[in-house]
Amino acid sequence: MGIGHHGRTYRLDWEDPTVREWECTVLWSDPADPEAGIVLDRSAFYPGGGGQPPDHGVLLWQGVSTRIAGTRKGDDLFLLPVAGDPVPPVGTVVQGALDDARRSSLMRTHSGLHVLCGTVFRDFGALVTGGNMEPGEARMDFNLPELPPGFKATIEDAVNREIEANRPIDVRFMPREEALANPELVKTMGVTPPDEPQLRIVDIVGLDVQADGGTHVASTAQIGRIQVTKVENKGRQNRRVRIKIVD
Repeated sequence: MGIGHHGRTYRLDWEDPTVREWECTVLWSDPADPEAGIVLDRSAFYPGGGGQPPDHGVLLWQGVSTRIAGTRKGDDLFLLPVAGDPVPPVGTVVQGALDDARRSSLMRTHSGLHVLCGTVFRDFGALVTGGNMEPGEARMDFNLPELPPGFKATIEDAVNREIEANRPIDVRFMPREEALANPELVKTMGVTPPDEPQLRIVDIVGLDVQADGGTHVASTAQIGRIQVTKVENKGRQNRRVRIKIVD
């Protein structure tokens, strides 16, 4: 279907991550089998992936509310309703609405992780070995066999300096072959970007450029201050850095 689509669904979350409400039409559903999911022609629900969990929200239609609590990705992008909620039939025009607090917090958190990743790569040459996030807090694992004295405070100060620099966060698509020719676009060990002709690139200008499908704020200043809450040993080669957005 081209850039910006997942199956038949146009990805509003990629076009404009600030969208919270929109009108759309149900392309596929099975009211007799709600767990099969709902396919929309346009959706701002981030479906999850890359460590970022899916959005929550509602579909409003004909005086009815259907809560969305997850997604299932296949040839199409299927929104999964809360058990017991009604499912709009095919052809229904619905109003979609995201849980704004959850999405906004996840955007700040995801961008904060990219600042952390870029700073650790720049200052220590370490690649990411894993990560995960929830609204307002996250962890990222790095291939760091040894830590210098004072690493926790040093990296917290360095990350917050980058946030205060108010670096723009730009998003663009790039031909896959061109992207893979730049090894710095993939900073997670053992991960290969999706087999798509165009890859989505998130660029924290002057700090970090990565292939990434998640939602982000427009500049680092919108992240808020980051606290490094803990640094843990996870094997001989790995160190886990836990962060929290504190304002």
